[in-house]
Amino acid sequence: MNQTFTVQGMTCGHCERAVTTAIKHLDPQAEVRIDRPHNRVDVTSTQPREKIAEAIREEGYAVGA
Repeated sequence: MNQTFTVQGMTCGHCERAVTTAIKHLDPQAEVRIDRPHNRVDVTSTQPREKIAEAIREEGYAVGA
């Protein structure tokens, strides 16, 4: 399932890796694409949207719609 998240606070490559790692920890098979200039994270995963959002929040980033 494809899901798009608006993630505030990603400012560098380290931020991108932290978000990607958090999602991959939840679902190792997930595909993660990050568009940092637009604060967008596209995820292809079988995990529920709220679980992915929570994994991103646990890394310290604000997750919007």
